[in-house]
Amino acid sequence: MLEVILSVIVVISLLSFIFVIINNKFQLTIIKIDKAEEDISIYLQKKEELLNRTKPIITKELKKEDLFPELDIIPVDANNFEIHALLKKVSNELYKTLDENEKLLKSKALTKILEEFNDNEEDIIGAIKFYNDTVVEFNQLVAAFPSKIVAFIRRYHKKEFYNNEKREMFEILNQK
Repeated sequence: MLEVILSVIVVISLLSFIFVIINNKFQLTIIKIDKAEEDISIYLQKKEELLNRTKPIITKELKKEDLFPELDIIPVDANNFEIHALLKKVSNELYKTLDENEKLLKSKALTKILEEFNDNEEDIIGAIKFYNDTVVEFNQLVAAFPSKIVAFIRRYHKKEFYNNEKREMFEILNQK
């Protein structure tokens, strides 16, 4: 009888230990994802500020009033995915405007802003790559056994990526 009780205690202890280890893996990836989201948010705010700084220079030079109207209507409750998509659209408009009006590149102030803008774009790309890589790690934990049990208990669900390339890669890995 004592052997049975000891066996049950050992099994429960082992299962608890495994649960704690897997839960800690989840917590670590969640911390990484939160940090990446925070970095992306900061870089997106800077991108918005840089785009707003280009508006008066371009408006003055081209005598064009309604430039980048999307910047004025960014919803307060928008998430990073929505803000990223909107700012990407505005960036494309900026580059199109610059391509159509090469005289804009003669402005030293605008060139300096564009250099900062390009550096910021690299920061955003790096932060998004880190986010996507960490989301792959998190989603693998959610999908794989035995961490799938912990995910169910803790109500963790797969997270979205910033682009479809990572989603396709995860689906390929998931099918193996």
